[in-house]
Amino acid sequence: MRRIAALSASLALLLAGCGGGVYLGWSWGDDDFGPPSVSITSAQASVPAGGTLRVVAAASDADSGIDEVAFYRVDPGADTRLGSTGRPPYEWNVPVPADGRSTLTVYARARDGASRTAESDRLTVSVTP
Repeated sequence: MRRIAALSASLALLLAGCGGGVYLGWSWGDDDFGPPSVSITSAQASVPAGGTLRVVAAASDADSGIDEVAFYRVDPGADTRLGSTGRPPYEWNVPVPADGRSTLTVYARARDGASRTAESDRLTVSVTP
């Protein structure tokens, strides 16, 4: 026991002599250490032009939970926000334009309780005439 106390005292003096010190930190419990995770999928591999693609997103955030999952369609020149939901299951019916495209690309964006966002990988399906 005396040996440990002597070692502790020696270590404290050594740290003080070289400019080192001890850092103590604390948290208020509202730390958010990163963005949420989100993925998107569909049971459909192809969809008819003018039809609807049903997509499902999985989103999670261990620190502050998910506030919203928004769904986007990639259109020529811009991404179109289709809408969002704040409660699981995170699902959306994506309208498929009848504009001659051969594929449809969509993705989901999750926002957590600390306003951090993340986007899923893009999901692309074939559009049939």
